[in-house]
Order: sequence, then structure tokens, then C-alpha cells
Amino acid sequence: MSAAVEVVFERRGAGAPLVLLHGIGHHWAAWSPVLDRLAEAHDVIAVDLPGFGRSPVPAGGLPADMPGLVAGIVELFAALGLDRPHVAGNSLGGAIALELAAAGAVSSATALSPAGFCTPGELRWALTVLTLHRNAARLPEPVLRSLFASPALRTLALGMILARPNRMALAEALADARALREARAFRAVARAGRGYAFAGAPTVPVTVAWGTRDRILPYRQAALPRTRLPAARHVELAGCGHVPMHDDPELVASVILGTTGARAA
Repeated sequence: MSAAVEVVFERRGAGAPLVLLHGIGHHWAAWSPVLDRLAEAHDVIAVDLPGFGRSPVPAGGLPADMPGLVAGIVELFAALGLDRPHVAGNSLGGAIALELAAAGAVSSATALSPAGFCTPGELRWALTVLTLHRNAARLPEPVLRSLFASPALRTLALGMILARPNRMALAEALADARALREARAFRAVARAGRGYAFAGAPTVPVTVAWGTRDRILPYRQAALPRTRLPAARHVELAGCGHVPMHDDPELVASVILGTTGARAA
């Protein structure tokens, strides 16, 4: 693998390849609640995007825009020997998944609360909330541990991101906080994405699924992709927040497998 596509990933299962892409400030472990279920049907590769998780910033620097980021993921596919894998993504990862579908680089795409369908004001809101969470993640680890150990305080700390924060284990909450705090690409990606809007026209199977309790990219934004992507499957993730994999793992896994064709939609 070349330095340009050097990434850390978790790989499980066998079958048609399925690549999982996380959101800004997150890491591959965001998919942990659904990994084993998806691996029953697929060769699953959950990726730390460049500059996030344990993946380094590319030697040549981060891509300046979405086309550059998509090109890097296509290069990663080639490095891993993947020919048009299925892909699923959340938030930023959902936007990348749709762009990959529009480029014909994947066999199907599932986008969970994808970026690219909000107004400039809504995008500012989302980035402000995530930046505040990143600042809070810099608290000393013993403080964070005490915070997440209390159900009431965990709900206060994570309630903007998860609809059901107490379904997340303490170790997972701490790992997510570290990933957000140490996300080297956070500012650059946030800056590059300020003017982004999805405008592609995928010809492969696509599902856009949105949590009804998403407080980062609110559910009302799901109306726009319904108009712009009339051929796609549109799914309501009832009771789920912005990172639905923790809120309802079985529902999310079922939606993804319905898109890939591994089970009935």
C-alpha cells in the first residue's frame, strides 16, 4: 500500500467486500456494534479515514475537497484489491459513500445521515456542536471516565450524538472521546466541507437512512435526498440519533444488508 493510502482498518468475515466509512472525528470502531452481524454475510473492512483514528495524515497532505477524498478512497480500494465493493457510511462517511456511488466505484451505497443535504446554517450548527464536543473531549481522562460512568451525565454529554447514550459501553465512550480529541484532520476536513453539497446521480443501488432523533443533521434534512435521489431507497431509522449504529445495531445492519442484497430489503 502506498503512503498516499496508508490507513488503519479492521477486517472481518467473508463474502462480497463491504467497506465502512465513519464520520468526522470518529474512527472505525464506530461500527463495532454492527461489525459481527455484517461479517456473517460480507468481507467487512471498517476504515479509519486519513487523519482520523490511528490513520496518519497522508505524506502529501489531506485532500482539499470531496473529489480528492473520494479519489483517495478509490486508490485505497485498489491497494486492497477491492473491485467495486459495497460501501456504507455515516455522516461524512455517508457523503463519501454517495459520491463513490455517483462515480460508479462501488456496487451499492448505504448512507446513514449523510452530509451534503443541509443549508449553510445547518452545517455551521453541526460543526459547532461537534467542535464543542471535541473541546470537551480534552478534559482529563479521569474526569471523562467519571462523566461517562454516570447515566445522567453520559446522557448530557452524548445526547446530541446518540439517542440512547446508555447503550454505549464506558470503554467505547472513552475511545470515542480519544478519537475525537486526537483527530488530526478534524479542522482541515471541516474547513474543506463548508461549501459542500451532494449533487451526484448514482446508478447503483443506494439507500439513504436517517435517524428520526438526529440532533446533528436533523431528520428534516432527509426530505432533500428524497427529492434529489428518487430512485434510491429511503429509510426512517425510528428513535435513532446521528450515529445510529449504537442506538439500534440490528436495524442498521438490516438496512445495510438490504442494500447489498444479502437479505431482503
